[in-house]
Amino acid sequence: MPIVNFHLVSLQTSPQQDERLLKEASKLYSEVLRSPIDRVRAFITAHPAVQFAVAGDLVSRNGLHAPYFEFIVLEGRPLEERHRLMAGFTDLLVDILGVRRDLVRGSCRRIEPIDWSIGGVPASVLRADEVAAREKAAALSKT
Repeated sequence: MPIVNFHLVSLQTSPQQDERLLKEASKLYSEVLRSPIDRVRAFITAHPAVQFAVAGDLVSRNGLHAPYFEFIVLEGRPLEERHRLMAGFTDLLVDILGVRRDLVRGSCRRIEPIDWSIGGVPASVLRADEVAAREKAAALSKT
């Protein structure tokens, strides 16, 4: 289930930086969510500088590389985990690509397990034990 997509400006990164970003983001996701790495998916979507605006102008004019990332988790993941991923993905972009931290944006999308498919089967069915354990842990932490 863990999926992260980094939206970057085309030709602003090297293949080595891209590879490092994808590998380290996958590792981070796996560690934070305590999820097997084989479940993790990481992508880079590259946008031409003439189709990417930052601060009201095209990046082709102002040169501002301001990455945006979005990631998906199943509903029930603790806020602490989601915040660790937000900070971690931001750190990776800053450390690996050398972008300005204040220009990085990101979002987390939470999806109900019944609305997520794994091999055509709802995650609520395939991951019922995992989802139940997270719900129980969340309930206990509230008491």
